[in-house]
Amino acid sequence: MRLLFLGDVVGRSGRAALLQTLPKLRERYAADFVVVNGENSAGGFGISEAILTELLDAGADVVTTGNHIWDQREALVFIERYDRLLRPVNFPAGTPGKGAGLFKAANGADVLVINAQGRVFMSDLDDPFRTVEDQLAACGLKSGADAILIDFHAEATSEKQAMAHFVDGRATAVIGTHTHVPTADEQVLTGGTAYISDAGMCGDFDSVLGMDKEEPISRFLTKIASRRFAPSKGAATVCGVGIEVDDATGLARAIAPIRLGGRLSQAEPAFWLDEV
Repeated sequence: MRLLFLGDVVGRSGRAALLQTLPKLRERYAADFVVVNGENSAGGFGISEAILTELLDAGADVVTTGNHIWDQREALVFIERYDRLLRPVNFPAGTPGKGAGLFKAANGADVLVINAQGRVFMSDLDDPFRTVEDQLAACGLKSGADAILIDFHAEATSEKQAMAHFVDGRATAVIGTHTHVPTADEQVLTGGTAYISDAGMCGDFDSVLGMDKEEPISRFLTKIASRRFAPSKGAATVCGVGIEVDDATGLARAIAPIRLGGRLSQAEPAFWLDEV
């Protein structure tokens, strides 16, 4: 099985690049299942219902989010109508929506997607480790799901790495999101779980984390907010990872970065391109 994950979509530029690129990538890689993190897709803050449907129509099987999920207040309502939109699973009981789900891949496999949020330097939600443990106990690898992908939306790389090792051998992949900068530590851990600290963003990298540069620089210099952050509008790089899954075990055989368009060095999974 082939899993494709694309990282935080930021603003109009990132959204346009993703919508143009995703259908082609799905076909080019013969991807069986696609996850997109869309929490910054609406003007850099949250996600709207119209944008969600665009992402799903473009080929995303599931859209994950993070700490900005409620920035567009309409999400509190429409999230209940879309099983394929996830918010962090460790929000308190009673929060609208859900944080995990079992979904059907193009090859017929059942894929459990868990969206969790870290607590280091972030809001103090429920313990993500124990919450993820509960999800794995309820639907384990090859006992309830053919593959398990965890989008761990967290600030600290230490917390992301700890989560990956915590579930190593029990999940197909732990993909870090939130910090928008693609890291170079993609690997398959000892137990067979694919990992990267951050998949990167789909957005303009001539920016500060996807935002127009002037306001972040001004705030660092003056400690005063003069205006709202606004997404940068330049050419976007589509960032993510491709994961090759062993169908017999549900564990990862390989993981590789994807960086297409925009300013960053380009990258695609060689283990897929050799076959196309």
